[in-house]
Amino acid sequence: MTTAKPIGIVGFGLMGSALAQRLIGAGYGVVGFDIDAEKLRSLEKLGGTAAASPAGAARVCDVLFLAVFNTEQVEEVVVRDLLPALGAGSGKILLCASTCDPDRIAALAQRIAPKELHLLDTPISGTSEQVRQGRGVALVGGDEAKVADVADILGAVFPSYFHMGPAGNAGRTKLAINLILGLNRLALAEGLVFAERMGLEPGWFLEVARQAASYSQVMDTKGPKMVRGDFAPEGRARQTLKDVELMLAQARQLGQELPLATLNAEILEACVRNGEGDHDNSVVISEIRRRIAPRSGNS
Repeated sequence: MTTAKPIGIVGFGLMGSALAQRLIGAGYGVVGFDIDAEKLRSLEKLGGTAAASPAGAARVCDVLFLAVFNTEQVEEVVVRDLLPALGAGSGKILLCASTCDPDRIAALAQRIAPKELHLLDTPISGTSEQVRQGRGVALVGGDEAKVADVADILGAVFPSYFHMGPAGNAGRTKLAINLILGLNRLALAEGLVFAERMGLEPGWFLEVARQAASYSQVMDTKGPKMVRGDFAPEGRARQTLKDVELMLAQARQLGQELPLATLNAEILEACVRNGEGDHDNSVVISEIRRRIAPRSGNS
């Protein structure tokens, strides 16, 4: 879809900000909405325009990214704000960039399709910083023709994207990817603490591990943050916990046990209880450090 109209963004947190920066850098206008006025001022500093409501952004944009926190907020924005304001035949395309319950997103896409409001399930693999740097990957579910309509926009933000089939499938793909990613993150945290307690310097150990068979991309994105204790958020712990809870809910429906994901949820819950929910999800290393086993040996 080539259009002179701006692109809308509803939700201007870490990911919404990264999306805006990519789009503005590619020459697109951006109109955004967030309930936090300070975030809208950040959008304006980037060169975007603040809207008074999600509907206000939708009225001037043909394509909108939804980058809100969870499934409930996506449903609320679409059903409460957009459907009544746009009415039938608007032809707008909504790119749901949030990680959501895939079954509910599939149902929402079907619910709004008769109104000619098209929802593409578009979760993103990568941290907000990776997206900002042009290293994110989009997973897209929904009508193939509508995906083709937004190919230029997706290409402006992401070096690659994958059409996974109908709406809901992209979310399912994202949950499975995030399950693996979260366990890599947890394994890295545990390995770093283990190496440190054996007397190894963590930064040096990390550099060696990155060259060894244990390597994963998490070592590049989260390893330095863990070593420095830099938990400025690129992906918040509470949001990661939300994603893991979605994985566990899907697994229960399938009758599958996810023992390692269950442990990851327990670690993240402990971080949230310790006031670290808004820290970067690399903060799991702090909970690993808090877990001290009694020493074995003679008394």
